[in-house]
Amino acid sequence: MRRAQRRPSRDVAPVTMSNQTQSRKAPRIVAELGRPETPAETAARKAENSRLHRANQTTRNLVLALIASLAVVLFVVLVVIRPNNNLYGYVDYKAIATGAQSGISTPLVAPQLPTGWKANKAELKTGGSGDQTWSVGLITPKQQFIGIEEGVKTSNTWLGALLGKAQPTGHITIDRIHWTIYDQRATSGNFQYSLAGTAGTTDYVLHGSAGDGEFHELAAAIAQFLTNAGQKVS
Repeated sequence: MRRAQRRPSRDVAPVTMSNQTQSRKAPRIVAELGRPETPAETAARKAENSRLHRANQTTRNLVLALIASLAVVLFVVLVVIRPNNNLYGYVDYKAIATGAQSGISTPLVAPQLPTGWKANKAELKTGGSGDQTWSVGLITPKQQFIGIEEGVKTSNTWLGALLGKAQPTGHITIDRIHWTIYDQRATSGNFQYSLAGTAGTTDYVLHGSAGDGEFHELAAAIAQFLTNAGQKVS
């Protein structure tokens, strides 16, 4: 038998990949410069961006703080002030008179007045001498003041204590109530002009800075109130 002749082996050289140098990404060209940034320019740009970010954050925080402050103010106005509906210190003198009337036989005057009249005070007070006075402060439509003083329980010194050294300057009758005039308009204060009168056994003093017309309007309203309450007015 013939032996099969072995073919000489053929060495195959291994395929190897040549070491390729990793290509580096070309630096980005900045349009404004027409060339890549230098390291210093890159650092400056990043620093500026950080500064702008911080500035924007600060502005945003200020706006949020301002909104929060306005919300607090709005809350105070809506919840604290508005329920009282009394931004200027006005009071419901009729309701106060009704509440103070208990135990007092003399009607506490709370006349019906036209639109534009408002009260900023209404109280039943007792003086050092024991005099008891129903006192109402009114703001007139012309933004003047007239006070009502009703002597609920008084002594002989009550009128003098109110009017001080004022001297009578005339008399007037308004709807059957006779009033003595004390005109001191050359002075200032809440007694520039006063009317003192008596209805039944009760003394009344009107005083303030308003003109004659508004005094007469109030005196007529008081006369009507007393008439409706069954009080003698002449």
